[in-house]
Amino acid sequence: MIQMQDVMSKPMPDFREGSIIKGQILEVRPREVLVDVGYKSEGVIPLSEFEDPESLQVGDEVDVLLERLENEEGMVVLSKEKAAYRQNWNKIVHVFQGDGLIKGKVRSVVKGGLMVNIGVEAFLPASQIDVVPPKDLQQFVGNTYDFKVVKLNDDRKNVVLSRREVIEQERSEKRQKFLENVNLGDRVVGSVKNITDFGAFIDLDGMDGLLHVTDMTWGRLGHPSELLKVGQQLEVVVLDINKEKERVSLGLKQTQKNPWDQIEERFPAGQRIKGKITNLVPYGAFVEIEEGVEGLIHVSELSWTKRIMRPSDILSVGQEVEAAVLGVNKEEQKISLGLRQLEPNPWDEIEKKFTIGRQVKGTIRNMTAYGAFVELEEGIDGMIHVSDLSW
Repeated sequence: MIQMQDVMSKPMPDFREGSIIKGQILEVRPREVLVDVGYKSEGVIPLSEFEDPESLQVGDEVDVLLERLENEEGMVVLSKEKAAYRQNWNKIVHVFQGDGLIKGKVRSVVKGGLMVNIGVEAFLPASQIDVVPPKDLQQFVGNTYDFKVVKLNDDRKNVVLSRREVIEQERSEKRQKFLENVNLGDRVVGSVKNITDFGAFIDLDGMDGLLHVTDMTWGRLGHPSELLKVGQQLEVVVLDINKEKERVSLGLKQTQKNPWDQIEERFPAGQRIKGKITNLVPYGAFVEIEEGVEGLIHVSELSWTKRIMRPSDILSVGQEVEAAVLGVNKEEQKISLGLRQLEPNPWDEIEKKFTIGRQVKGTIRNMTAYGAFVELEEGIDGMIHVSDLSW
């Protein structure tokens, strides 16, 4: 009597075509599985519908879709695959109505993006794979990621995903956390994300900071790519924070000692120094006298007597030179150097060498309407005025 009550208390299966019911495996055959759903006849399901056929055991319970109550052979027509699809689709609809987040495995590369298995086949456009659309889509095949369901068509059973939105949301949360905890002067570690003419963007685990080219090194730098490369790990100093615009300015040279500290004491006027020519310009030559410190030899300071039109006429980039310190401006980070100061100024002795009334010989170098220029020795010219050419 108790057994009869137990039987009567169990819910009866809903034997309606199109419904999902539970069944029990009776037999595992080479190509199919025999399943009992409590109906007057059993049903068979192709073995290929089971993800792991080798793990199937007699007595296992499975969810199946009742397609037909009876076929030509009098057996129930069942499908495990369609039941799973129906359940997964209902789950995806529920997810879409919620936060939209779901895990999935990338199956294959197709035109315009990737196909992802999230219980059903879903499309991931290439533009939604990452913040920066990747060139090689094959690298994602076989990997499992978090996605967001952005479009769902119940009639066509189409699903469109976005991984980019998930990444951007994660980065947004990381940015907020970073901005809440960071302070001016903090040292942070990041990787070079992008290099431009004016600097480099550093990824600080979700927060992008700008490292301006002027804050990369104390020395001369033509282009950021001469010092940095994409993916390089860096320790930088936080120079400025704008929480409203979510912007952070960074400095690399600030992690090193400023070579301009005590520059006037280390390089006083009159001191002779040695350095290497780093750049030649029409108005002079730049000389690196130590790492991060350059001085300028103006073209007018190259020689006492020679008429040098271009520094490149006597100097070359990479050349080692000796020069004299003429002046230091710490605020503007400028050092004036001179090459001619290494030798005596011939004009200092000119009155002793060429006394008034002395007869001298020279070469006429130039003729003008008002007189003639005569070279007395290299770099020293005298002028004979037209009125002094003849009595």
